[in-house]
Amino acid sequence: MNKQIILTASFLGLTAVILGAFGAHGLEGKISDDLIGTWETANQYHFYHTFALLFLATFSRAKNTSIRVAFFAFVIGILLFSGSLYILSVREVTGFGNVSILGPITPLGGVCFMIGWVGLFIAALKNRS
Repeated sequence: MNKQIILTASFLGLTAVILGAFGAHGLEGKISDDLIGTWETANQYHFYHTFALLFLATFSRAKNTSIRVAFFAFVIGILLFSGSLYILSVREVTGFGNVSILGPITPLGGVCFMIGWVGLFIAALKNRS
């Protein structure tokens, strides 16, 4: 599990850097400042939870259900929360991204983040060191 967490976090970290740079340089002047703010929020949460995954890897040597739950919750949270915000930010430029469909997905990603943090908390309580 440790290797899987680190590989996933590395990939998500790479995509967070790429999407952050794209938001800062590629979207300037193409979308409104409010939508740039939405993109930045997506990118910040993308980064926060990538770091959470890396921290989770420090506990992953133990076979623990809460580690697995936290891992999947953080990954799904990034995809749903940040992913929906990224898409919503550029919907005017791309023509893709129905607000009525993507809008409710964002809070589901937030719930996944909360589940991930609870899983990390439980993993820390169960850690013997």
